[in-house]
Amino acid sequence: MYTLTYESQANPDLKNSDIEEILKTARAFNSDNGITGCLIYYLGKFIQILEGPEEKVKALYSNIEKDKRHKKVNLFSEDTITERNFPDWGMAYYPIDEDHMGIPEFEQFKRNLMLLADLSKPTNVTAVLFWKRMKFLLAIPPKK
Repeated sequence: MYTLTYESQANPDLKNSDIEEILKTARAFNSDNGITGCLIYYLGKFIQILEGPEEKVKALYSNIEKDKRHKKVNLFSEDTITERNFPDWGMAYYPIDEDHMGIPEFEQFKRNLMLLADLSKPTNVTAVLFWKRMKFLLAIPPKK
């Protein structure tokens, strides 16, 4: 098996409905192709880790690079792996409402992600880097 992680900048015109469509499409595709991982969207940025059969993950990443819903796609780690760190597909997503910054649910979302990162036991460098980058991103306060 194979894993990679990347980050990208969302297209400024991206709407919550677009992200919901990404979720729907990704869950179906990944399930059909033996791909697992985690996708996090926060403050207009995506961080994703994918794992599964090498040819399938690389083909998916090639499609991701061409996707117009984001730009500045930066692959920052890849590995050959013997076991999955993310056995179930997931996406952490919170639709930020500019009028309600700092609401308790939003802060709880961030705490839950940090706890998930702290409790995970990554078995490869790519998974370690994914969690470190996610923590760095969540440390950035939302613009008010």
